[in-house]
Amino acid sequence: MLIEKRLHAGIRDGSITVMFRRWRRPQVIAGNVYRTPAGRVVVDSVATVAPSRIRRADAVAAGYRTVAEAVADLRGSPHDPVYLLRLHHADEPDPRELLASTADLSTSDVEEITRRLSRLDKASTHGPWTEDTFAIIRRRPAVRAGDLAEELGREMLPFKVDVRKLKNLGLTHSLETGYRLSPRGEAYLRLR
Repeated sequence: MLIEKRLHAGIRDGSITVMFRRWRRPQVIAGNVYRTPAGRVVVDSVATVAPSRIRRADAVAAGYRTVAEAVADLRGSPHDPVYLLRLHHADEPDPRELLASTADLSTSDVEEITRRLSRLDKASTHGPWTEDTFAIIRRRPAVRAGDLAEELGREMLPFKVDVRKLKNLGLTHSLETGYRLSPRGEAYLRLR
């Protein structure tokens, strides 16, 4: 879920609890947790609202001074419905971060990671990629994803999707620019 940078601090400190979005159909589901640049966000409810029915209290909770400001900031086609999202910052840490910090791997942990990486390689439409991706991130931490993808002869967006798969396994960390292996990723490479 994309969240404007100006709202990040307010979401984290709890002063922003509402967002308005104009979408053809809902892009989030109430009860789900989403990873965003503002951190992990829980969507409590999703409801359609006519722009003329937006309440001032909701506009203020979304970071606007007035309803008119909130309505003027809506993006997308005026024919699409407007969704009012009630949300809050998730207090508990990202499970991927906890997993990534675990460097004490058992033999069965190493076997499970190996099995999952093998499945990723086998399911890939562009062939095995996990070894090359590990190697380039280890060799070139904090380097732009586009540069890493180019060196591997890959398109940047599919490369980033693949690195996200490694992150979901707790094996990499995303940096402001580029990536690095997590303690779990380093331990896996040492032990396999």
